[in-house]
Amino acid sequence: MTRIGKWSRLVGLLMVILTLAACGGTGTTTSSATTAAATTAPAAPTTAPATTSAPAMTEAPAMTAAATTAATEAPAMTEAATSAATEAPAMTEAATTAATEAATTGATEAPAMTAGATAAATTAAGGATGNGATIKVGSKDFAEEFIVAEMYAQLLEANGFKVERKLNLGGTPIAQQALIDKEIDLYPEYTSTGLLTVLKLPVIQDPKQIYDKVKSEYEKQYQLTWLQPSPFNDTNALAMTTKRANELGIKTYTDLAAKAGDLVVGGPPEFYEREDGLPGLQKAYGGFNFKDTKQLDHALSYQALQNGDIDVVRAFSTDGELGSPDLTLLQDDKTFYPVYQIAPVVRMDTLAANPAIADILNKLATPALDEKTMAKLNFMVSGPDKKEPADVAKQWLTEQGLLK
Repeated sequence: MTRIGKWSRLVGLLMVILTLAACGGTGTTTSSATTAAATTAPAAPTTAPATTSAPAMTEAPAMTAAATTAATEAPAMTEAATSAATEAPAMTEAATTAATEAATTGATEAPAMTAGATAAATTAAGGATGNGATIKVGSKDFAEEFIVAEMYAQLLEANGFKVERKLNLGGTPIAQQALIDKEIDLYPEYTSTGLLTVLKLPVIQDPKQIYDKVKSEYEKQYQLTWLQPSPFNDTNALAMTTKRANELGIKTYTDLAAKAGDLVVGGPPEFYEREDGLPGLQKAYGGFNFKDTKQLDHALSYQALQNGDIDVVRAFSTDGELGSPDLTLLQDDKTFYPVYQIAPVVRMDTLAANPAIADILNKLATPALDEKTMAKLNFMVSGPDKKEPADVAKQWLTEQGLLK
């Protein structure tokens, strides 16, 4: 019994070893090892009854052989377990690699998606800004044109455009030709000036009809277009000193036409050539045959009037000087002069390449820019303060919240 007990303990120990070795293997390997151990284990009890028999001693080598077989199988099982354990890290490594690749791919794709979203946002923002494009802004040769052209330029600059200023070009024919010749991209013009002087069409009284006509004809004939006009009406006008008008009893254009032969008139060169100038007045009212005419820059004409060098000045209805009680604006009793609203005239190819220009400059089609306001701005430049047009434009745009 003692030897059998020893062998039983040995077999049990081997079973424990085999079981532990099999733990790292697959379910099938573990099952096989357990079955083998269980099959081998009964060998000892089976031979136990022969304890008193001599053959029991003979069976000991058989048990040894069984143990040897079990021990021989153990390394194989251990090898299987080892192989399984070796494969497990490999599987773990594969899983880790897959997970790493997935994470890396996701991380790589995420910035790409972010970059795409950023690009889309940048493109969307670019639709409303200039993206550094250069726009050449021109103007005619008087204070109101300088101020409004500066408004255009400063708004464009505030929205990402670079601006090349070509101000004080001269009269309408010069500015118009500069636009056609691509020397400038846009400038402020008046609707009825476009209608009468450039297109040479008959007078239209309705402001919307004037605008629609000049816009369509400019696009057909010149590949130029008009953006939305500002609301103020800066129509042509005639003015005298209050003292001189009272002396001669002149209040209306009809009065002036009858007494023009004793008077000197002053105005820019185009006043004596355009249909909305002296030639048109002569047709509409008759008379208007002045004793003398003097060509004067608009900025100098009021001083000439106050000095007595001229008796009548061609004016604009938004001139700041007309707010003085020393000056009298004569009444256009036959409504010769139509509405003159100012608007950006732009090359169509420039606008096609930079569509944001329209949204930016159309902000000036605001009720805040009325006749009274424009006259005040003009007087800041042409009056005693002699402010720079750029400063006046910036101050007003800032007050309106159009510049930061």
